[in-house]
Amino acid sequence: GGKAVCVVSAIESHELKPINKLLKARCGSGGAVKDQHIEIQGDHREFIKTILEARGLTVKLAGG
Repeated sequence: GGKAVCVVSAIESHELKPINKLLKARCGSGGAVKDQHIEIQGDHREFIKTILEARGLTVKLAGG
């Protein structure tokens, strides 16, 4: 309990698994695809933002 999780949403369904695999490897942490969202364990917001922007995706940070 109480651990930070980064949630990535608004990704097309055919890209969920490949992006999840990439983020888990690059962040060095666990993660899963749940209900059309990617959940990555830990607070990696800025790093995930950099990775997704490098793939040409638009990123909007939300929350704390």
